[in-house]
Amino acid sequence: MGLIQAVAGSVGGMLADQWKDFYTVPDGLPATAALFAAVPRGTNTGRGSNTKGSSNIITNGSKIVVPEGYGLLLFQDGALTGFVAEPGGYEWRSDDLNSKSIFAGDGLVDTLIKQSWERFKFGGQPGSQQAAFFVSLKELPDNRFGTQSEIYWDDGFLRTQVGAVTRGSYTLKIVDPILFVKNFVPAVYLQPGQVFDFTDMDNAAASQLFNEVVGSLAPAFSMYTNDPTKGNRITKIQQDSVGFAKSLSDAVESAYQWKSDRGLVIAKTAIVSIEYDATTKELLKTVQRADALSGSRGNSNLQASVAAGFQSAGENGGAAGLMGIGMATGMVGGMGGLQQPVPGAPPADDPIAKLKKAKEMLDLGLISQADYDAAKAKALGL
Repeated sequence: MGLIQAVAGSVGGMLADQWKDFYTVPDGLPATAALFAAVPRGTNTGRGSNTKGSSNIITNGSKIVVPEGYGLLLFQDGALTGFVAEPGGYEWRSDDLNSKSIFAGDGLVDTLIKQSWERFKFGGQPGSQQAAFFVSLKELPDNRFGTQSEIYWDDGFLRTQVGAVTRGSYTLKIVDPILFVKNFVPAVYLQPGQVFDFTDMDNAAASQLFNEVVGSLAPAFSMYTNDPTKGNRITKIQQDSVGFAKSLSDAVESAYQWKSDRGLVIAKTAIVSIEYDATTKELLKTVQRADALSGSRGNSNLQASVAAGFQSAGENGGAAGLMGIGMATGMVGGMGGLQQPVPGAPPADDPIAKLKKAKEMLDLGLISQADYDAAKAKALGL
């Protein structure tokens, strides 16, 4: 007893011509619909017309069309009797030895579904009625999240606790429809005319998911910013929809077991805004200034500042002023290194040390030959 695959893969008008009456998904479904009853489609010049039927009960010989992106679930008295993840046309038979109960496909669903199938399957009774439901296997969009007050997390780059108010949206994917229906969907949705929609404000189960996502944002932010492969930068989140989605999905899995208990994962995220608290804003400003003064860019900035100081000192104090600036920079081993004084270096009034520094500045082009000659004469008392 089970399903026979009549047509594999894409199905369309030709099959509708061959099958005058069959079951399929209803028309006009929102993109966020996750689970709904199959509807009978009658005939109208060889094309289906009755898409508003209320009965999803199939019997021996009933034909079902499974479109791309959907899975088919069959139930008897609330127990699971069949599952299909492969698009195509099927016929339900209670008397055919070649019939099967499960068509799992060869993708992600195949590897996840088999264990759940063995756990929940039910043989059913020959000739009995089966209730047919469709479940979406697509990414389900427009699931929103947001915080009314700041959330706080340990930031791997700033190396302190930071806080922010944030909002955005994510896409959900049902990766194990059997777990999803058996462990999460309320029984009220397992009847004709009902649509389980994650974005429905009256759907208490969907509201629970929203609360769990909000509760997982802080650990997700912490997980992302403490990941060295992301450069420990919170600023990358808004451009990394898949990377942050993995952090958020891992966080909700750790806290609420979405995938292992409910067959759900977060596929992508879109963060609309991150509004940091006042303390974090000041900290970010300090870090930005430090970034600007680090590495080769920082050396360039400092060299430009020193050069400007040489110019000013030269205008005001001649060679003596230039020597004073040289001492202030603490240069040993060349201007380009911007190194600190070495322990045990000659005292500042050592004429040999002064001449050495003046020569280094001359070689770097920071002072002219005339400036060097004047400094040399002054250092040697000439």
